[in-house]
Amino acid sequence: MNETPKYWSSAVSDVQDNTVYIRGYDLGDMIGKLSFADATYLLIRGMLPSAGQSKMIEGVLCSVLDYSLRKPGTAAARFCVSSNPSMVAGLATAVLSAGEYSLAPDQTGLFLNATINAAKQADSLDVAANSLVEGMRARKERVPGLGHPAFKYTDPRAQQLKQLAIETEVWGDICEWYEAIHRAFTSQAGKPEIVINEVGMMGAILAQMGFTPAEMTGLAVISTMPGVVAHISEELQSKVRIRVIPDEQVDYARERRNFVEDFAQVKSN
Repeated sequence: MNETPKYWSSAVSDVQDNTVYIRGYDLGDMIGKLSFADATYLLIRGMLPSAGQSKMIEGVLCSVLDYSLRKPGTAAARFCVSSNPSMVAGLATAVLSAGEYSLAPDQTGLFLNATINAAKQADSLDVAANSLVEGMRARKERVPGLGHPAFKYTDPRAQQLKQLAIETEVWGDICEWYEAIHRAFTSQAGKPEIVINEVGMMGAILAQMGFTPAEMTGLAVISTMPGVVAHISEELQSKVRIRVIPDEQVDYARERRNFVEDFAQVKSN
């Protein structure tokens, strides 16, 4: 006789007889022996990483540590805690600011996973990339992970991730496909200065490693958390209350209207 399925099923962790098990391993055995990167990989992927995978995840977790006050999530977090002096509130604000245009590599992962199989059937990745990009440009579609407001021609963070992926033997066909797309796009657009940014490169490498798009963004958010914690702590220690944008930094509409007259006119019609 079949049992009724339980409300939840989880293989991530378990607590039994006063022992915490992470993916079946005793947490007590892991403490002091497993790095944070290793533990992160184990939790998400369900297995201990190889030496190369471990080094690559370590690199990923250091790749977007901070970007000063130019990152919307960081600025939003500091505004938040100037009004609500809470580390948790600030962290939540920063996390909610991650998305399509900032920090999240999931769009790159989805894009590459959806196109890689067809690309492998073409005469070459470059032939497939030129055809794909031509269609995307005609439809005015965006290639995720390309371009950066500060970096031109090369994003050093992305290139460091690439070099690390090659060294750790993580680099593969999905990564090569992404670079072919980048070549096709910059050639067709006549804009060689447009880079693969660090989030795009992260998406390609993590797709190669088998992470889901959602997991990719989770890792990117984890990577940025130390920087956010530091900014929130700095803001809390500043004792500045209720930060506002100075009037000289805002182009306000200064037209003044007569409410009494307009209200009376609306009601009379």
